[in-house]
Amino acid sequence: MGLFSIVTKDLGIDLGTANTLVAIKGKGIVLKEPSVVAIDVKTRSILATGHEAKEMLGRTPGQIKAVRPLKDGVIADLTATQLMLKNMMRKVCDKYAVKRPRVVVGVPSGITEVEERAVEEAVLQAGAREVFLIEEPMAAAIGANLDVAEPSGNIIVDIGGGTTEVAVISLGGIVVSNSVKIAGDDLEEDIINYVKKELNLAIGETTAEQIKMQIGCALPLVTDSTMEIRGRDLTSGLPRNIIISSTQIEAAMKESIIKIIEVIKNTLEKTPPELASDIVEKGIILAGGGALISNLDKLISIQTGMPVYVTESPLDCVVKGAEKTLYELEKLKDVLLNSRRR
Repeated sequence: MGLFSIVTKDLGIDLGTANTLVAIKGKGIVLKEPSVVAIDVKTRSILATGHEAKEMLGRTPGQIKAVRPLKDGVIADLTATQLMLKNMMRKVCDKYAVKRPRVVVGVPSGITEVEERAVEEAVLQAGAREVFLIEEPMAAAIGANLDVAEPSGNIIVDIGGGTTEVAVISLGGIVVSNSVKIAGDDLEEDIINYVKKELNLAIGETTAEQIKMQIGCALPLVTDSTMEIRGRDLTSGLPRNIIISSTQIEAAMKESIIKIIEVIKNTLEKTPPELASDIVEKGIILAGGGALISNLDKLISIQTGMPVYVTESPLDCVVKGAEKTLYELEKLKDVLLNSRRR
């Protein structure tokens, strides 16, 4: 290892629909912020990113636009994504004296070549010297400390904000994968719709996210949890507070959770028998924010008849995997999407 490789500070990025995480090689995660950007519509200049911009969602006057530039795991607004990334990378680069880093970015496994190029373009515009793309389930598996290079099957389920990715990994490659655009955002949408339809109350994304995180569950809890929420009464138009229970939220999210489990089952059905026997032994690994929903692991286990384990710090798996990949770019070049085009 030469002096250059010791002093270069390269970055791993999880460019997620809900959150963007940045890690510096050898230092770990240095930034974890919501994937939100606030832009002045007239000047097209950036006003805020991350937590500050998220506070503005649904609260901005006409000249300010607070947006989530990624939808279903891919870039929906390239300009806004570039502005957001530039701002977040500048924060990291200024604070840690990083200059023109090489960057490994986690992207959904169902991404098209056009979308790949959009991500590359956004990261290069934000100041990277070189960009490598890695599929999120592969990055999550590496971040969860699975030995992806061994000739043995591992299955990982990464439930993010915009997509759920399921992948069977063996010999450093994805053997079978499935990606569905049903994930954390959809569960929040389910909660908004349920509260509107059943309780005649309008709530926003932020409240729905709080409900999902505090009392969301996939199977009934031992004791029913409740929380007080505030919204707008759809009849009177006035603010109103109500108490909502985990049983109600389980009912609200049920359909989407069943769809996620169907994708896991479909992937298992397509898995070669030799790898399937490895998976039965090792179980299913859950990563991503969705893995934190109470009893989801139990429900998946009941539905598949297999053991299910939630990784340690599931929200960080993809960015940790991207950071680890920086150490072994040469060895792992076959798992990098865009290195196949070079």
